[in-house]
Amino acid sequence: MDLARTDFYLDGRWAAASGSGTLPVHNPATEEVIATVPAGTEDDVGRAVDAARAAFAGWAAAAPADRAACLGRLHAALTARADDIARTIACELGTPLKVATRVQAGLPLTVLGGYVELAARGPAEQTVGHSLVVREPVGVVGAITPWNYPLHQVVAKLAPALAAGCPVVLKPSELTPLVAYLLFDAIDEAGFPPGVVNLVTGTGPVTGEALAAHPGVDMVSFTGSTATGRRISHLAADRIARVALELGGKSANVILDDADLATAVKVGVGNAFLNSGQTCTAWTRMLVHRTRYEEALTLAAQAAAGYRLGDPFDPATRLGPLVSAAQRQRVRDHIDRGLADGGRLVAGGPDAPVPDRGFFVAPTVIGDVDPDSALAQEEVFGPVLAVIPVDDDAHAVEVANNSRYGLAGAVWSGDEQRALRVARALRTGAVDINGAPFNPLAPFGGYKQSGLGRELGGYGLDEFLQTKAIQR
Repeated sequence: MDLARTDFYLDGRWAAASGSGTLPVHNPATEEVIATVPAGTEDDVGRAVDAARAAFAGWAAAAPADRAACLGRLHAALTARADDIARTIACELGTPLKVATRVQAGLPLTVLGGYVELAARGPAEQTVGHSLVVREPVGVVGAITPWNYPLHQVVAKLAPALAAGCPVVLKPSELTPLVAYLLFDAIDEAGFPPGVVNLVTGTGPVTGEALAAHPGVDMVSFTGSTATGRRISHLAADRIARVALELGGKSANVILDDADLATAVKVGVGNAFLNSGQTCTAWTRMLVHRTRYEEALTLAAQAAAGYRLGDPFDPATRLGPLVSAAQRQRVRDHIDRGLADGGRLVAGGPDAPVPDRGFFVAPTVIGDVDPDSALAQEEVFGPVLAVIPVDDDAHAVEVANNSRYGLAGAVWSGDEQRALRVARALRTGAVDINGAPFNPLAPFGGYKQSGLGRELGGYGLDEFLQTKAIQR
């Protein structure tokens, strides 16, 4: 599989970059450079936005059935590439191949399939008194996406934007850009009109900022850190452009005293360590009733011991590397500080064995974590679980809500109504009760500093539509 790419996708064709700069892409399991991609410039972003603006009127006026047909062809083209997608993500991100196949390649296909159906329906119109209320596409969308789910988080923006009638300029993460090229190979095969979908690779400070600040971009949809989301909001605010932000999280997994403790802890550890902990919705704070706390720590240590580190292509591997050396150091620093702040090392830690090569951190569980400490408050983005004792339901809610984030969470209880009461009290965009599965049709997004707006399903489509009232 040839991973090297040398061009952008602009105005319906592959086109050379304006400059000669390139960016290396590393395999985080081996630390080797496996490819390079062009380092886009402000001029490249301008070319992409100009192409999207020229395509807007025609794509906005296209019949819903025609937009759905393009998305349907894209779905078929991506499905045919599913194995290459999983292998590419395993190479550039280090996700174990089994997880990359099921989640990294499989989930975006499910999301895209849902938008094929939504696109075919077209936006609903409504009569309010003597007014006809219609929905229209917001305009050209700049999509800026992160490295941790490098296809899913692109599709979660691109599919609803296209279904709504909005052309898109995509700037993927420079750490994991290779799967975006597979996506655009599929886009080219699907036969979208020229300019409807455009790709520019590059760094956040150059291409990302140029895209967010461009006067031809009507809306910026961003997933990434809260600090970067704040910067993008400022850039877009200068011209009153719409923004949708899916940002950080520090989600609480609340385990009440009547829960199935073994299941709650096992599933909770798995959620915290999914994708090596590089998941914004990860339940990184485990809140356990004090009467079952020590038992929970024992179970968490046992679960963590089952996460074998290693080659993402080895079927026995359950935990891959972190994406980069910088991310590995950041996670190590969080572990050191968590222990220095009084945390009790339950599993893993700084001296636990890891492979000689690769950006690995051992799966780590730290107990007795102060709810106000850095480990309980800051997003680590690595395989690190903080365990905190709580006294009762009210205390659990208080600790869970003691965060500037509010993206996801979980509640476990033998009494579903009790669990539902706690779930309603959590200030967060999503809550899973007793391990309920992820729903790709339900709205996804956060409270507080976890973002603005929603992705997925009909709620995600609404983000890319304007509302107009026509009096008659």
